[in-house]
Amino acid sequence: MKKYPDGSAALALARETSPPPIPHYLQAVYWWAYVHPRAVHVFEREWLVNLILWGNYRRLCDAVLHDYGNRLEGRSLQVACAYGRLTPRLVECVAPDGMLDVIDILPVQLDNLKRKLPRDGRVRLDCMDASALEYEDAQFERALLFFLLHEQPREVREKTLAEALRVIRPGGTLTIVDYAKPGWFNPMRYIMTPILAWLEPFARDLWREDVTAWLPHDTKAVLIGERRFFGGLYQMLTFRVEDD
Repeated sequence: MKKYPDGSAALALARETSPPPIPHYLQAVYWWAYVHPRAVHVFEREWLVNLILWGNYRRLCDAVLHDYGNRLEGRSLQVACAYGRLTPRLVECVAPDGMLDVIDILPVQLDNLKRKLPRDGRVRLDCMDASALEYEDAQFERALLFFLLHEQPREVREKTLAEALRVIRPGGTLTIVDYAKPGWFNPMRYIMTPILAWLEPFARDLWREDVTAWLPHDTKAVLIGERRFFGGLYQMLTFRVEDD
């Protein structure tokens, strides 16, 4: 794997040649948010990320860190980069002998994240497809999917979940933060319907089905924690991977 020689967060490419191809759905639907080089300059603003999440960004990040006990022992995996300070805050929680791996299929997103991270050998960035992770089984104590599933078509979402669970060790956890179906009396239900239909065509799958519907049929994952935020518009789920 190639690594930056400056001692900063290492951008380790999953392949020595070229990164994996960008999926068609990502190019077609999310070019404006992630793929285009100008996207980073537009969206890498904490206030804007918070606005997109209706003022809930920090609250959701806090919930993740609290669920982790504000300390990441062993090896942790963040599947896909995120705008804002989520990853720098995760890095602050990594134990002295721990490691945080962050993967993304887009080099532009990894380069953006690298600029936000301190010089720290406990962080490794890999250019990798979330639906085809290049890790061996049972490598991580925990994995995090932060607002990723709603951006994927169902078949990709199912593969991503299967891959995340595959690389988690028995006793480890998978944490998912994403959209959920708000209650009937939550006005955001009616505000978000046209917004999601226009900008996030896969997101309302999370209104129609539980995340458990996309887990592998032979999964050993058990739901051990569930929280809703902002009248049910957002959810945080924690699964534990059971031993055989």
